[in-house]
Amino acid sequence: MRRPKRPTVDLLAIFVGIFAAQRVVGLLGGGIGWFALATPLARPWTLVTNVYAHASVGHLLANAVSVVVIGLPLGRVTTRARFHAFVLVTGATAALAELASGSLLGRQPAVLGASGAILACVGNVLAGNRIAGGLLSRIDPGRRGAATLLVAAAVAVTLLTAGPGVAVVAHATGFVLGLVAGRLGLLDSGSPRNRSGRAVDSG
Repeated sequence: MRRPKRPTVDLLAIFVGIFAAQRVVGLLGGGIGWFALATPLARPWTLVTNVYAHASVGHLLANAVSVVVIGLPLGRVTTRARFHAFVLVTGATAALAELASGSLLGRQPAVLGASGAILACVGNVLAGNRIAGGLLSRIDPGRRGAATLLVAAAVAVTLLTAGPGVAVVAHATGFVLGLVAGRLGLLDSGSPRNRSGRAVDSG
């Protein structure tokens, strides 16, 4: 009997493992800079570790709860490999977008946390479900309309998640990446779907 796919459990274990490593490095005199992504990219491994690292226990718990809530439905429709690749790619891309925006504004932020990737998962679930697929197929906004909807979604997420020390650009970037991925069905491991969101027979 095959064991059920549980990429969410995998991700939580990675969170805990990285946080434990942060504590050990802290005891040895190292700082958060060994895990957070910052400019210049003197520590290239932080492009990966920043996605899974957290600034505090509260930060870790908040993201862990979010992962459980949004990761369970995703885990049922995708594979472990796709799930983890999606989290890493969207999280790293969101962090880079935050750094780029900071540079344009004359800031040099250090980015860490899975929020960008989590919001990518949220966007994927919202855009990839059948209700959203059926609605978009009926509206048929066209390329310009779709682009406008993406910008509006990014602005909405930016406003909703704004706050001191919050990487709002990373949040918005992750959410938009998730919307695009959900619309394209990049995480789907079952039957391919048409634009209405219904399963179709491939053969």
